Parts: sequence; structure tokens; C-alpha cells
Amino acid sequence: MELTELDARRIPVHVAIVMDGNGRWAQRRGLPRTDGHAAGEEALMDTIWGALDAGIRWLTVYAFSTENWKRPVDEVRYLMNFNERLLLTRRDELHAKNVKMQFLGRRDWRVPKRILRRIDETLELTRDNTAMTVSMAFNYGGRAELVDAVRAIVAEGTPAGKIDERTIRRHLYDPTMPDPELVIRTSGEYRTSNFLLWEMAYSELVFTDVLWPDFRRSDLYAAVDEFQRRDRRFGGLSDADPNAR
Repeated sequence: MELTELDARRIPVHVAIVMDGNGRWAQRRGLPRTDGHAAGEEALMDTIWGALDAGIRWLTVYAFSTENWKRPVDEVRYLMNFNERLLLTRRDELHAKNVKMQFLGRRDWRVPKRILRRIDETLELTRDNTAMTVSMAFNYGGRAELVDAVRAIVAEGTPAGKIDERTIRRHLYDPTMPDPELVIRTSGEYRTSNFLLWEMAYSELVFTDVLWPDFRRSDLYAAVDEFQRRDRRFGGLSDADPNAR
């Protein structure tokens, strides 16, 4: 699908993506799983530029989950090195396009210190950029985020009666991040996989059979088109519904 086919007045502010299918993409070609991860870089960059062209203000991608530590050691090591290389080779390009980088996830002992340094360097480099925010969910889990939020609230001594949704939101990894209106999952899987559990309460979910390394901006635009065709009611009634009057 082309960008010109979309309704420019109804572009979602925030799109989140579960980038799935790298391993299957590689296996179908008789390649190591790591080759699938490498091929996913082109998909990521084309999606970022496509989102920027469409006027999407916030793009969040699931780069590495808290569950991914269970994968084979060699694959985990590759993913750590891959994400470091991605930051080193792409952050100047993103910065030149006025793209701000953010990161969601735990900064715990499992993440190599050099990766944390690269993250901090990237945050500092791009912090004042305004065209779009790309948020990388790295060492991230939706349940872990909620556990960490509750721990922080308890540590502050907030009385139970004072805790509401706003309290929890203030203690999420990035309280400034708007809830995603659209969440896309690739590779034909129909799961959220512990991604943005709090934030996607009212998100529209779009599932595509496209494996992540084959995903391009045209697939992003197709998902946005599906989003624009839906009637979002947030638990209420649509204005188009005769029963709403």
C-alpha cells in the first residue's frame, strides 16, 4: 500500500510493533537464525523512515524481551552485539533526521555495561529531536514493568488509598509515552507476548503473516489502513451506531 492511499487526518500518533519471525525467515532459507536478525535491520530502518514520512509521532519496537534471555547463549550474545552495532551505525542517521531515541526496559546486571553506555550516548545525542520518537523496548517485559512500577510506589510510601491509574502511569518506564493506538505483530502469531500490557489496553491490534525481515513501509501503511477502517469506541457506543443516540 502507498502512503497516498491513507487518510492523512487519521494517522495514529503512536504505533508499536512486535518484530517477529526472524528465526523462521532464516530457517526457510537454510540459514542460521542470526542471519534472520541481521536481515531484520533493513526492515526496521525502512519502517522507521516510512513512519516518519507518514507523520507518525511515536514508534515503539520490541527489540529484546526479558524472556529472550532463555534463548541459546550464542543467539543472546549475537543479539547484544547486533543491538550495539545498530546503535553505533544508525544513531547518527536518525539524529540527522531529527529522530529522538528512547529505551524501555530494565537496566539490570544482565545487560552488558558497554550496551548501557551506548544507550546513554544515544539518549544524550538525540534528546532534543522533535520529528519523531523511536522507542526501543530492550530487556523489556510488560509484567516486569508493572512489577517495577509497584515496587517504586511502595518504596515511596504511597498509601494504598492514594494509588490510582495516574499513580501507576507516573511510575512506568516512560511516563511521557502516549498509549499506542495501533499495535502490529508480524509472522502470523496472534499473541501480545508480554508487550506494553498496561499501555495497550485500548490499542487496535493488527496481525500480519509477513515475517519481520520481509516487512516494509508498505506493510506498515496496510496496517494503518486497517486501523483507519475500524470503529474505536473505548467501551462506549459509536456515533455511527443508531443506539448511541
